[in-house]
Amino acid sequence: MRETGDYAHGSIIGHVLRLALPVMVAELVHVLYNIVDRVYIGHIPGVGTAALSGVGIAFPLITLINAFAGICGTGGAPLCSIERGKHRDDEAQHIMENAFTLLLGMGLALTIVLFLLRRPALTLLGADESSLPYADAYFSIYVAGTVFVMISLGMNPFITMLGHSVTGMVTIMIGASLNIVLDPLFMFTFGMGIKGAAVATVISQFCSALWVVKSLRTKSWPLSITRLSLDGKVVRKILALGAPGFMFKATNSLTQAVANITLRLYGGPEGLLFISSMAVINSLREVVSLPTTSFANSSQPIMGYNYGAKRYSRIRQTIGTITLVTLSVNLLNWALVQFFPVALARCFTSDSELIRVCVPCMRIYFAVFFMMSFQTIGQNTFVAMNCPKRAVFFSLFRKAILVVPLTLLLPQVGFGVHGVFVAEAVSQIVGASATFGTMVATIYRKLRRTPDGEPLQV
Repeated sequence: MRETGDYAHGSIIGHVLRLALPVMVAELVHVLYNIVDRVYIGHIPGVGTAALSGVGIAFPLITLINAFAGICGTGGAPLCSIERGKHRDDEAQHIMENAFTLLLGMGLALTIVLFLLRRPALTLLGADESSLPYADAYFSIYVAGTVFVMISLGMNPFITMLGHSVTGMVTIMIGASLNIVLDPLFMFTFGMGIKGAAVATVISQFCSALWVVKSLRTKSWPLSITRLSLDGKVVRKILALGAPGFMFKATNSLTQAVANITLRLYGGPEGLLFISSMAVINSLREVVSLPTTSFANSSQPIMGYNYGAKRYSRIRQTIGTITLVTLSVNLLNWALVQFFPVALARCFTSDSELIRVCVPCMRIYFAVFFMMSFQTIGQNTFVAMNCPKRAVFFSLFRKAILVVPLTLLLPQVGFGVHGVFVAEAVSQIVGASATFGTMVATIYRKLRRTPDGEPLQV
């Protein structure tokens, strides 16, 4: 089972832990991969806060690149898993090859478009004369690695889907380890400052992408990439199922952009301090979201395989296991943020004024963070069960329908600049409740009523 990715037999918790723990380590290293730039940048003597605000302004564009990478991973890997559950490995390989080809094309197109439009885009996102030089210096180099980051992020889920979660972990560890070592070398030893952070990141992404391509061309694996392929029918399926993951990250990019603009507008003289605070909060969110995302994403191949194999009782068991584990971990993370915000902020900056502004914002933003367990589980179940329309709707619902309007409205009705952070907390309660409740009503109840081996329409 370990080598073939057969999840219809054996212990559910065993499969979950075997897949999730390496993924969690990999994701932790990947988060460090991104955050280490911001940590070093935030501590640049004299200009750290301004440089950090520049990276914060570029952050929506970086999130957008990750969103496009996620289309193929979250769309193609579950489809592969379903086909493998039906013992149709030829079709599964065809899906994987189409996903890889699609990633290459999108990566090249994004590199050109984002490089050409970077300065007007950064200005639109809130950059001014003090932050634009830092934002442009960082992003103009970062965007050169778009193809590399898309391959490493977009194709790594296929490695995990095949049961090679340790290999998937190594993908991220290669890039992250290099980034941690190269960052101070380029930034301080070579005197490149914020540009050095971007150069280190691109080199690290390139090495991760090489490892992914090498791994997915291993001929002894059940599936391997042997050619480039673009089948319109398969591409449409990948895009349809990948749309929820894309929308989740793309709307993250949208909300980050709206938040930065609103913080600049209502923050007054401290506008850049609030933007820098949001950069710190976004970095911290990546860390505390990691366990929930890792466990939930690792459940997708298990649920997808058993859906294809018509083993519905195992899907129910997987949902229950993931819910209990992620909620417990998120409650612990919530407590850490609420009781130790100053220590967490100091990881990113030594600027006392930034810490003063950041701490209350952090407490508001994460006030009900534990609810995100239900949002993530609902979203991942919709994707694993090949229900893209519902997954897309709830991706849009929390971010585009709730967060964006609230971010624009709350600062005008008495909350001031802190309304930006209140908007996120409100969306976590409403969005997570709606997503999880709909999943239970439309999928989980059918799983309980349908015997194993019988057809199931979700």
